[in-house]
Amino acid sequence: MEHAQEHEACLEQAQRYCVERPIYNQELLQGQLHRRERTPQTLRQKIAHSCRCSSKKAKSHLYSFLPILKWLPRYPVKEYLLGDIISGISTGVMQLPQGLAYALLAAVPPVFGLYSSFYPVFLYTFFGTSKHISIGTFAVISMMVGGVAVRQVPDEVIAVGYNSTNVTDYLEYYHARDAKRVQVAVTLAFLSGIIQLCLGLLRFGFVAIYLTEPLVRGFTTAAAVHVFTSQLKYLLGIKTNRYSGPLSVVYSIAAVLSKITTTNIAALIVGLTCIVLLLIGKEINLRFKKKLPVPIPMEIIVVIIGTGVSAGMNLSESYRVDVVGNIPQGLRAPAVPEIQLIPAIFVDAIAIAIVGFSMAVSMAKIFALKHGYTIDGNQELIALGICNSVGSFFQSFSITCSMSRSLVQESTGGKTQIAGALSSVMVLLVIVAIGYLFEPLPQTVLAAIVMVNLKGMFKQFGDVTHFWRTSKIELAIWVVAFVASLFLGLDYGLLTAVAFAMITVIYRTQSPQYRILGQIPDTDIYCDVKEYEEVKEYPGIKIFQANASLYFANSESYTSALKKKTGVDPCAILAARRKAQKRHARDIKATNKLRKKAVLKLVNSSTNDVEAGVKHEIADDELPVNGKFASADASVQDMSPDEREHFMEPKTNIHSLILDFTPVNFVDSVGAKTLKSIIKEYKEVGVRVCIASCSGPVMNELTRLKFFEDALTRELLFHSIHDAVLACQVKDRSASQTDFDL
Repeated sequence: MEHAQEHEACLEQAQRYCVERPIYNQELLQGQLHRRERTPQTLRQKIAHSCRCSSKKAKSHLYSFLPILKWLPRYPVKEYLLGDIISGISTGVMQLPQGLAYALLAAVPPVFGLYSSFYPVFLYTFFGTSKHISIGTFAVISMMVGGVAVRQVPDEVIAVGYNSTNVTDYLEYYHARDAKRVQVAVTLAFLSGIIQLCLGLLRFGFVAIYLTEPLVRGFTTAAAVHVFTSQLKYLLGIKTNRYSGPLSVVYSIAAVLSKITTTNIAALIVGLTCIVLLLIGKEINLRFKKKLPVPIPMEIIVVIIGTGVSAGMNLSESYRVDVVGNIPQGLRAPAVPEIQLIPAIFVDAIAIAIVGFSMAVSMAKIFALKHGYTIDGNQELIALGICNSVGSFFQSFSITCSMSRSLVQESTGGKTQIAGALSSVMVLLVIVAIGYLFEPLPQTVLAAIVMVNLKGMFKQFGDVTHFWRTSKIELAIWVVAFVASLFLGLDYGLLTAVAFAMITVIYRTQSPQYRILGQIPDTDIYCDVKEYEEVKEYPGIKIFQANASLYFANSESYTSALKKKTGVDPCAILAARRKAQKRHARDIKATNKLRKKAVLKLVNSSTNDVEAGVKHEIADDELPVNGKFASADASVQDMSPDEREHFMEPKTNIHSLILDFTPVNFVDSVGAKTLKSIIKEYKEVGVRVCIASCSGPVMNELTRLKFFEDALTRELLFHSIHDAVLACQVKDRSASQTDFDL
């Protein structure tokens, strides 16, 4: 293999690249090419074409909207079914405890986590394009939902007395509070689903690109801190308010510390035991990943053990340990969300919709690349929108892809969306048949499950060292996303992070890298002269490159960098020339004045010979005929303009300037005016400006901006840097020959 690669490398080096052609500028090139005739469609024609329907087009749209119709008829039962069954059972076993646990994050009763683990997961089977991601409850989205629910329905701690009336009031209050929070969470899911559905139908799947990887990782790390602090009160078994909005993390930690003396020791022991068991189970699954047929389902094991211990020891009554409580058996009838809540939660719904889609599509792309299939970002938006909006009628809150469950679904042999459907069926069996068995489950066990699942997110703190070595700008995005989301809340933190990421894009284009290029000898390849020793500049030619487009934000810095890098400032040269010309004019004026004075003295001396002799000597002393001062001024006065410019006025040491437009993607009106100004200024000091490697779209923009007017033609645009260099050399030789002939 290595020998073949070496042989191939030798063959490549033995090849020779020989091309003989004329020097092409755009004027000459366009004259030799024939443009294809295109008849632009009118708006009416475009609308008519898009509305035209055929059986083939209808079938394509139907398959696109319902991908299951495309892959299910061709489902290879013998090859895929067993892997999908094992994967579905493994994911369902994991889905159950996470649904119960993440409901606490969403500030709703645990049973609603089960609803959110059934309806959306089942719907995704029909509309989703990813074969491996596990849709359902996820910590970050649940935390965002909980923050909105707590903000709209604030939490209050009621001092509960020992008489039955207070206990009844206590239960009624919390039942009413939970019902209101469920309405907020359900309406939020409905609205975020409608937003995702609209974005998908309008083909706005590209919005996820604005959530760059450092931003998402910094945001999710901050969300992990939010989640961890929110679960401390359940782990310690203490009663505190739940906070949302700016500084909620600080308030939550302060509230926990203020009530630390009321810690329920039994709840703490149960929670810590579960954390240890879960960590051991995850470590075993990681180390023996290849030997284990399926991962050990430690989460469901911990839930079963915790439920058994709680029921056997009666932890709720004997030790006042908070338990899950009532889990209604069966499914609820569909209900319409509270539409009047929409204005108050609209901005939060947008943030949840975009974050949820970003999480899902990023994981979907990873698995699609690994297994060699493609996903449709717009269809993923539609699928998530349907899952959220339709699920909200059945009391489910916002969902997205879960990283941990997706990895389990893929690693246990899942091949298609059938695995996700089977996991939802398992959750349905629990809801319909055995949900009541989990009523004694301590809430501290659910808190332990949530905290241990944050382990992967907390590992993202290692991104700081990684980005420090690779990109300081991406590090800044990560830090801003983390700090803003941590202290301002997840909603405002996300908006701040997106705004900062946009600013970094502007900063990069506003402050690009500028380089002077030179030629690798005997090639048409041009590189940075400061980077390679072999690269040489052509005498009298400067090649300038900026790795950004030319527009209003960087046009001024482009001009200043051009002057600095080339060492030629036309304004300074013209100012120096004007100064030299003024000095020359003053010298001529002074010389003429002295000559007039000498003539007057010589005329007056003719009346007296003695006085004439004396005055003649005085005149000779002031302006000697053969003296230095007189000869110098005479030579200055007798100089031609060309000689004066050559010997006395400042002159540049370059005759041509080439602007490399290879990295330029667009030019606006300010950039076009800047180009015109550069060409005009350098022309005044005798430097010819050319533009090389200008792309077709940029040239069209320059044409629309009326750049090729006022004596500027396409002759100054060249197909490549080498074309421009050769043309400049020809021009310089012809100019030198003309000067020599004259």
